[in-house]
Amino acid sequence: MKFRTKVNIDKPDFTIEPCEEILFVGSCFADNIGKRFVEEKFRAEVNPFGVMYNPASILHTVAKTEIKPRIAFFTLGTNHVYILNETGEIVDNCAKRPQRLFTEKELSIDECYAYLSEAVRILKERRSDLKVVITVSPIRYAKYGFHGSMLSKATLLLAADRLVHDNEGTVSYFPAYEIVNDELRDYRFYNQDMLHPSAQAVEYIWEVFSDAYFSDSTKRFIEEWRPIKEALAHKPFNPDGEEYKAFMRRTKEKAMELAAKYPGLDISNETFDAKKE
Repeated sequence: MKFRTKVNIDKPDFTIEPCEEILFVGSCFADNIGKRFVEEKFRAEVNPFGVMYNPASILHTVAKTEIKPRIAFFTLGTNHVYILNETGEIVDNCAKRPQRLFTEKELSIDECYAYLSEAVRILKERRSDLKVVITVSPIRYAKYGFHGSMLSKATLLLAADRLVHDNEGTVSYFPAYEIVNDELRDYRFYNQDMLHPSAQAVEYIWEVFSDAYFSDSTKRFIEEWRPIKEALAHKPFNPDGEEYKAFMRRTKEKAMELAAKYPGLDISNETFDAKKE
């Protein structure tokens, strides 16, 4: 007897290697997943100009950066945009200015597709072996009303599907939206606001994504990095004690050995000195 519906993940035509250079742009869901990649020592840039909820703002971020990632993640939150009346331009952040200065608009499927296509084109010009993973955020927008939120997500899903089909070999779709709203359709997988996925749900998505996209080498690296990461997060009872100092020296040696094994691993920002509480 089955008690839940399992979302099938299409096997991508590429794998993510250890310490890959990756760009994450999109909603706060991209922030959550992107930060996990940073923790696992990928060379990940996460929303360099802040959270971007719509396809136009995702394009704006891509155009403003000079990053040349092999892999980019676009996470679509909404098709709603705000246009500054004075200039007629879509803004990425209203910066707490009065609402009367802006006009809200819903992007069509064609408009969403056009902005995303341009973002892919720009990144592909910078690096020909580019791979893009596109997702739709599972977070619902209660302020639109739940029917309005579903219409917004439907627009994004259709635009994303078209982008995948028109960029075969470059763009793939990861069903984060479907995993949360179908496979994990239980409020125990949500935060207290009943809208945002819980830490447990985000962890599950990370596991599913890892299984589908990570190479065997990446999975081994994460296992080798885990004890070092846990050691660095350890809070000692006596940070000035010789036992702890020796522990941190051994941790540093292990990190340096791992860096020698994986040339892309950067441990320069890690602190191996005794830490105060």
